[in-house]
Amino acid sequence: MSRLVVVGAGIAGLTAAFEWRRRRPGDEVVVLEAGGRVGGKIDRLELAGQWYDTGPEAVLARVPEAVQLVAALGLGDRLVAPATTQASIVLPDGRHPLPPGTVQGVPTSADGLAGVLTPDGVARVRAEVDLPPLRLEGDVSVGRLLRTRLGDEVVDRLVEPLLGGVYAGRPDDLSLAATMPALAAQLARTDSVLAAALAARDAGARSRGDADGPVFVTVDGGLGSLPQALVEASGAVVRLRTPAHAIRRAGGRLEVAVGPVAAPEVVEADAVVVAAPAGKSARLLAGVAPDAVEPLRGIPYASMAVVATAFPAQAVAAGSGLLVPPVTGRLVKGVTVSSSKWPHLSRGGLLRVRASVGRYGGEVQLQRDDDDLTTAVVADVADLLDLERREPLEAHLVRWGGGLPQYLVGHPQRVVAVRDAVAAVPGLAVAGAAYDGVGVPACIRSAHRAVDALA
Repeated sequence: MSRLVVVGAGIAGLTAAFEWRRRRPGDEVVVLEAGGRVGGKIDRLELAGQWYDTGPEAVLARVPEAVQLVAALGLGDRLVAPATTQASIVLPDGRHPLPPGTVQGVPTSADGLAGVLTPDGVARVRAEVDLPPLRLEGDVSVGRLLRTRLGDEVVDRLVEPLLGGVYAGRPDDLSLAATMPALAAQLARTDSVLAAALAARDAGARSRGDADGPVFVTVDGGLGSLPQALVEASGAVVRLRTPAHAIRRAGGRLEVAVGPVAAPEVVEADAVVVAAPAGKSARLLAGVAPDAVEPLRGIPYASMAVVATAFPAQAVAAGSGLLVPPVTGRLVKGVTVSSSKWPHLSRGGLLRVRASVGRYGGEVQLQRDDDDLTTAVVADVADLLDLERREPLEAHLVRWGGGLPQYLVGHPQRVVAVRDAVAAVPGLAVAGAAYDGVGVPACIRSAHRAVDALA
C-alpha cells in the first residue's frame, strides 16, 4: 500500500485526494491543512435560514470538470441553473445593461456599446480597423493592449469590472495570455483585437455545442457543501491545524515536516501533492525543488471581502446583479442579487444579496474593523439597489486575506518553470489556483493534472 500526502484542503487538494482514491482504492490518503476547516475559499454560512456561499457561488457549466465532480459525488440532482443572468454596469451616469457578446468584456464590434461608452469611446472602438495590423511579441498586460487598440473606456468600464470580479486584479497588471487565453490565441491568427474577440467567441460557441444551456450552475445547499462531500468520498485522513513546513527526499520516498517548527513531526509519503498558495508552496519546495521558488514568489495575492446580507422582501430592478468599476468611486465592486439569480435562494421571499470589496493594490479599503466595513458595504448596497427597506435582517462579513493569486505579465512562463522544477522530483506534483485558473473547474482540472503526473 502506498501513501499520498496532500498539502492543503482547498478544492484542488481535496479533489486530488478524491481522484487518487478513485484510481487507487487501496492506498492511504492523508490531507494536511494548516487551518481549522476544509474547503479553502469555498465556504458557506446560514443566511436567514438558507445555506449561502461566501466564496465562489457558481461554476461554469460549459466545461466538464465541476459538473462531472458534482455528479460523481452523488449531488447531480441538486444542480441549479440561474433564473436570470442579466447583469448591469454601474457608471457615473447610471446603470447600463452589460453588452451581449463580449469576450470577458472585450467587444467584438462597436455595435451595442452606446451608453456604456461615450460617443467618443464608441468611435475609438470603431476606429480599430484603421490602426496598423497588430503584432504581439510575448505576453503583455490586458490593459496595455486594450488601451492602445480600443481606448481607455473599454478597459475602465467593461473589462475592469469583469476581471476585478474574477481575479480582484487590475487589467493594467494582469497577463493577457493567462487571463484571456482564448483571445490571446486568436490574436496570433488575426491582426486586430475586434477580429480576435469575434473569432474567440465563435470558437467557444462551436466547441461547446450547447449554446442554449446555462453558462453557470450552482448547487442547492451551496458549493460550500462540496468540500465535506469530497472528504467523505475520498476516505482521506484529514489533519486540521497541521501546518506543513518543508518537504525533502529520503531514499525513495518523500518526507513532509509538520506541526511545531521547534519539534516537527515527519510524515512519510510515496507521493505528495502541494495544493497550497504560491508563497507557502515556495517555502515547502525550497529544499526539494529549489528552481520552483523564485517563480512562485513572483505570484502575489490580492485580499478581498464578501458581505452576505438578507433584507426584508422588496422588489429590485437589478437582474442578477451589478458590476461596479472604480470609475464610480464606490467601495463595493460587485453585487449579486442572489434571490433573483438563483431559484432556491428566493425561498421565504427575502432579498438575499452578496457584495464584494477589495482589489489588488487597493487593500486600504479593507483596513477597517469588521463592524465599520460591514456598515459601509451595506449602505453602498442599499444605495446601489435603491432599496426602500435599507436595514438588513442579517449581515455577515467574510474576509479572504490573500485569497486570489494575481496572474501578472509573464505568468504562463512562471507556471512552466514551477512545473518543470517539480517534475524533476519523482512523486511530487502541484495543484491549485496559482497556476491555470482561479475558478472551481480550473482548480479541479489542476488536481487531475497533478494526479496524472504522479500516475
